Amino acid sequence: MVTSVLNYGRSGVHDWVMQRFSALVLAAYTVVMVGWLLVNGEALTFAQWREFMGQTWVRIFSLLAVLSLAGHAWIGLWTVATDYLKVNWVRVAFLATIAVSLFVYVVWAISILWGF
Repeated sequence: MVTSVLNYGRSGVHDWVMQRFSALVLAAYTVVMVGWLLVNGEALTFAQWREFMGQTWVRIFSLLAVLSLAGHAWIGLWTVATDYLKVNWVRVAFLATIAVSLFVYVVWAISILWGF
């Protein structure tokens, strides 16, 4: 059994539900984006893309997709790390690298989406 300070007291059911929810959000986001591109893709201009991405609902949906992607990746990589990385310092270093990378990714996405 792996005991880690990076567990945060989560249960397997919580992880399973979060993975499924984030997968549904990402699937819905993919359908919306591909659908919009199929409808507008033939002569798509930067102005059309900017107008579409500038809508508040698209920004919120994109932010939700980014957060879902980060959560999905964290749970998946945490599971892989605890299953396959048996040396504690290697696992902690790996998870710390992933956590910092995902944090930077989310902050970068927020700055792109909201112009901060």
